[in-house]
Parts: sequence; structure tokens; C-alpha cells
Amino acid sequence: MAFLIVALPSVALSQDKATAQEVVAKVKEAASALSKTGDLTQFNQKQSPWVWQDTYMFVHDCDKKVNAAHPFKPEQIGQDLTSIKGTDGKSLYPDPEAFCNAARKPSGVWVEYWWAKPGEKEGSRKVSYHLSAKGTPYVVAAGIYDDKASIAELSKLSNKK
Repeated sequence: MAFLIVALPSVALSQDKATAQEVVAKVKEAASALSKTGDLTQFNQKQSPWVWQDTYMFVHDCDKKVNAAHPFKPEQIGQDLTSIKGTDGKSLYPDPEAFCNAARKPSGVWVEYWWAKPGEKEGSRKVSYHLSAKGTPYVVAAGIYDDKASIAELSKLSNKK
């Protein structure tokens, strides 16, 4: 009985964390939806299908090289991509053109950076999957907080059809 009391909370907790596989599937779904509608408002809402477990979608405009939508940081909307910095002070997108070109590939691109988890001040390692929404200037992304997954391992996930 004591084992169940200890084990159940950790099982519940692990189910509250998005997996890399879920992020890839949801980003592909969101990119498809955005390709059809072009509607960014759905990505600025905290209560939407694009906010789940411990993660959320955000969108960049690769024509303007700015952040286009974010449900938790509306102050970043319209902000130049090079000026978006992680908790370590480094730019997440030091070369927006190269980043956008990588995100336009069918497999998309993973980006690694330090970011505060929702409700926290300290940074944690975050890896986000970015994929272009075909027929639009937009790149849709979501990420996970993970200390171990390598970009190479994650890229294998996003290369699968």
C-alpha cells in the first residue's frame, strides 16, 4: 500500500509532462490548421487546444522575422527574433534566416535553449520543435523541458512520417 501512495503521484506527474512525440504530432497538426486558416488568434489564447500539459504553441513570422503569437508572453508579439533571449542571456534565434530555412524543411527543426518553466524564474533546458505552416510566412513551435534528449535523437522523431 505504501508503494502505491508513493508511486501514484509520480505516475500522475509524468502524465502532466508533454513528450517529444506529442510535441511533434501537435506541431504538425497546428501547422496544418494554420496553413488552412491563417488565423493566429487561436495561438494567443491560454485556453485553447494548443496549450496542453506543461507546454504550448507559439508562432513566428519568417517574412518579418518576428514573434507572431504567444499565449503566455503577449509582450513578445512583434518582437524581433534576434532579441528573444533565454534565461542565460543568449539569443534563441541569432540567425533568423538560417532558422527559418531550417523550419521550412519537411522535417522542421529543433532548437535548444534555456527558458523558465511556467511559474518559475530559473531557467531550465528546453528543446522546441519548429515547423513551417505551408503557404504562410509562419513557423509553429512547441517544446519540452528535458535535460537529456539530444537534438539528434529528437530530429529522428520529427523525420518520421
